[in-house]
Amino acid sequence: MILTIAIMVALTIAVAAHTLAPRMADGRVIFEQSPDRPAGFGYRMAWLAVRSRDTRAVVEELGLLAAEPCNWKSGIGTVYDDHLGNDHVFVSPPVNGWTFVVGLALPHPVGRNFTNKCSPLLEQLGRRFVEVQFFFAYPAIDCFAWARLLEGRIIRAFAITDSGVVWNRGRATKEERALGLKLFDFRGVRGRKGDAGGEIILYPTEEHVLRLAQRWSIDPTELDNMDTPTPGLGYIALAPASWRPERLRKAG
Repeated sequence: MILTIAIMVALTIAVAAHTLAPRMADGRVIFEQSPDRPAGFGYRMAWLAVRSRDTRAVVEELGLLAAEPCNWKSGIGTVYDDHLGNDHVFVSPPVNGWTFVVGLALPHPVGRNFTNKCSPLLEQLGRRFVEVQFFFAYPAIDCFAWARLLEGRIIRAFAITDSGVVWNRGRATKEERALGLKLFDFRGVRGRKGDAGGEIILYPTEEHVLRLAQRWSIDPTELDNMDTPTPGLGYIALAPASWRPERLRKAG
């Protein structure tokens, strides 16, 4: 049953990426600019939720490059594309007061041997916007993360990879505690030491991350089902080179 669900999710992502992918013309990528309604995302993806209705202000604060108008269909298709998704992000029109920044090109915690580029970006956004949230779920590499800033202060930040916990700031929020262990994948137990004692780490699942997003802001997989006043346009843009992962330099 679990294998069947996993296959269905993978097929859904593949079909969505093909269906939503931007068009090509004369060797150029054509991003659709016909306003449309929200398209869902969230599986195998990283995203920011910024409490703001000013999409352009979010684009400017992030320092994105070559930003151009783009609708939901083309934007989400781009960030899920095997090639374009490596360096593009989609900044959405506002939904219920939230603007989403979607793409695997976003900086995310990748381990203790790498420069932390996620925290500085969140803190930069937090100086301009009252609330900023970050989510990342990618089971293929056992990486899950979430963070929340209020009025410029990180109140919670957590990330776990196949090497263990790599980001843990603040106390677990009531929303995290309310989820309980039932949403953790027990097949992903790492470091079990049985009755002899020692720490047992239970890895979260995508479901955990998405349900936390629902409690903090919006579950992006449900965007297709949300009523919005009018169709809108966001922006597709290139991520700054400074966001790329960078190993820490060893002291000489």
